[in-house]
Amino acid sequence: MFNSTTRRTFLKQTGVLSVSSMLPLSVLPLDSRFKMGLQLFTIRDAMAKDPIESIKYARSLGYEDGEIYGYDGDNDRYYGIKSKEFKKNLIDLDFTISSGHYDFSSRFNEPMENLERYVDQCIEGSHNIDSKYITWPWLAPEFRDIENFKILTDKLNKIGGQVTNAGLEFAYHNHDFEFTDHNGEKGYDIILAGTDPSLVKLQMDMYWVEHSSSKSPSELITENPGRFVMWHIKDMDKVTRDYSEMGNGSIDYKTLLSTIDKEDLQYYYIEQGGNFAESSMKSITDSAEYFKKNLQRYL
Repeated sequence: MFNSTTRRTFLKQTGVLSVSSMLPLSVLPLDSRFKMGLQLFTIRDAMAKDPIESIKYARSLGYEDGEIYGYDGDNDRYYGIKSKEFKKNLIDLDFTISSGHYDFSSRFNEPMENLERYVDQCIEGSHNIDSKYITWPWLAPEFRDIENFKILTDKLNKIGGQVTNAGLEFAYHNHDFEFTDHNGEKGYDIILAGTDPSLVKLQMDMYWVEHSSSKSPSELITENPGRFVMWHIKDMDKVTRDYSEMGNGSIDYKTLLSTIDKEDLQYYYIEQGGNFAESSMKSITDSAEYFKKNLQRYL
């Protein structure tokens, strides 16, 4: 546990001292169907310094759930903390982890038994922190061609079966490259058509869909019922099309979230991958304030 001096030093280092003392512990409105989630990659700089204090601060803003990244499977550690100990900290903070982004891409060309061994490690970690979803978050640039998307689809089905048999669920997260046209073929179409819906769910990054897909988030969800169980919600800079704090960008989330089909949604995570106006911690502060005031009513 951190004393007030430690916390004050931490907040000063992460650029949020001026606002932290004015923020009461926020709770979700009674009619909110989902917990307000945060992809912790947003505050990766702060998490690297002090993961528990970072989550504690996020919790004070009203974030109740999170998505992790960077699991050390060989040593069963999240942010340098043993998974069971990490779970104890989460309980103390009244914070849950519903999904994790795991490093499958770096093992893409390794023998399948190596990948399966890593999946078993991810399953152990996920069980220990009571996290429902294991998510494939990324595909390295050297693998982003049509033949490798077909190989990826096969791997997704196999991992999905392994994860499902362990009592958890598996999902794939999109970026922009899945929507690139390869002589009339797109990676995302291959993933949608080739993966078993009962084994592989989808985590929609709404920013990247708005940025690079010819279809809207609503169209993709309507055309693929039962698939999109998680969303990443982040805004787009009006000029550069880079990331932006919620409410400062060009994506009309009021219209999008008030009209989109939410039947299959289980979790959502506010995220900002970079391009912070001041700092990552100030950005999650500003985004939380905007989201609770203007968008949370739709979820």
